[in-house]
Amino acid sequence: MSSFDVVIIGSGPGGYVSAIRCSQLGFKTAIIEKYSTLGGTCLNVGCIPSKALLASSHHYEELQHFADHGIEVSGDVKVNLEKMISRKQAVVDQTSGGVKFLMDKNKITVFEGLGSFIDATHITIAKSDETSETIEAKYIIIATGSKPSSLPFIKIDKERIITSTEALKLKEVPKHLVIIGGGVIGIELGQVYLRLGAHVSVVEFMDRIIPGMDSSLSKELTKVLKKQGMKFYVSHKVKSVERKGQAVIVQAENLKGETITLEGDYSLVSVGRRPYTEGLNADKAGVKLNDRGMVEVNDHLQTNISNIYAIGDVVRGAMLAHKAEEEGAMVAEILSGQKPHINYNLIPGVVYTWPEVAAVGQTEEQLKADGIAFKAGSFPFKALGRARAGGDLDGFVKILADAKTDEVLGVHMIGARCADLIAEAVTAMEFKASAEDISRISHAHPTFAEAIKEAALAATDNRALHV
Repeated sequence: MSSFDVVIIGSGPGGYVSAIRCSQLGFKTAIIEKYSTLGGTCLNVGCIPSKALLASSHHYEELQHFADHGIEVSGDVKVNLEKMISRKQAVVDQTSGGVKFLMDKNKITVFEGLGSFIDATHITIAKSDETSETIEAKYIIIATGSKPSSLPFIKIDKERIITSTEALKLKEVPKHLVIIGGGVIGIELGQVYLRLGAHVSVVEFMDRIIPGMDSSLSKELTKVLKKQGMKFYVSHKVKSVERKGQAVIVQAENLKGETITLEGDYSLVSVGRRPYTEGLNADKAGVKLNDRGMVEVNDHLQTNISNIYAIGDVVRGAMLAHKAEEEGAMVAEILSGQKPHINYNLIPGVVYTWPEVAAVGQTEEQLKADGIAFKAGSFPFKALGRARAGGDLDGFVKILADAKTDEVLGVHMIGARCADLIAEAVTAMEFKASAEDISRISHAHPTFAEAIKEAALAATDNRALHV
């Protein structure tokens, strides 16, 4: 029987990063992956493939505006969806192969198969050739991730009624894509197919899309996407989803009890994700799950069994790849005797539409609910020279700061390159910067980042310079 210091179950961003960090710290490490490729949901059917399709469809959309820049394109411009999907898969394969390279480089043993607990220190691996192998570990880290959720009355057929996994490999551009759920995944994939010519309708139970983010971001993104042609039905509860031949009929009820009927050729069910522990046999190790199926952990990500830890989507908190990575590294360092920490308030959230949406810290709604006095400063991208030069005029940056101390409590932005710009806000908040601190930092001109400085000036005695 092979024996290891640390065994990680699951090779997603949390799992493989944890494995690398464990190896760096001198642990004999192994990782178990159910599928034939490494990288988990993020690399194979999540973050990476969706961003590849967003990039390809963005290029196609930009072609429609080339004439504005004095570029004339003659002849027909066509979408080759098969080639677009093929490119997406090539990106996935290259990225997953990169993880395999990192495992080899760090001398991490990789087992392919379904890892299941026998007890708190032994795991059996059921392989695709129907053989199995048992290994032993001093420490075990559960990093099994999540799967798409659905609604009890919806039958996912993976053909016309689909999840995000199937939406990443369609063989045709839908004529009418009805999306159930206005969260990050639904909105991103909706914009992909909207750009490629689909009619897209979004049905959302809450009163706004991306409901977990600051309401000002929801309002602005809705405005922009409506301008692009996306239809929204917020405050609507889906009552039924039925397939009739090549059509999907979605019925939903508004707050007045009125029923609307939407007919599309595809319906994307995007109502969140659920922790994935099927086949793990956590009970055999004595590991407790909560009523939502999540592995229960303490502040050190330790389960009720002292040598077993859990990270990422399978535990509480935001289901984000970068959150899982931080947790994976933290557990490795805890096992080595270090004292790392994660400030969960400063885990940024991003929506990779165009314009991009990004946020960190507390929203206006949260601050009001907590009775915290704050001041706000905003700056529109249309007032930036760089935005006008590039034609990316939508959006703004908003900074929320403590009314007394001026410490930055939240930064919320929507606009070009916000997925990258948010890192400045995270850095500033990690060092407890005030709005005035940010306002006094020199930002290169002309850049999109100047909007952060201007928003900080706006939050500091309302003294933005360029608006």
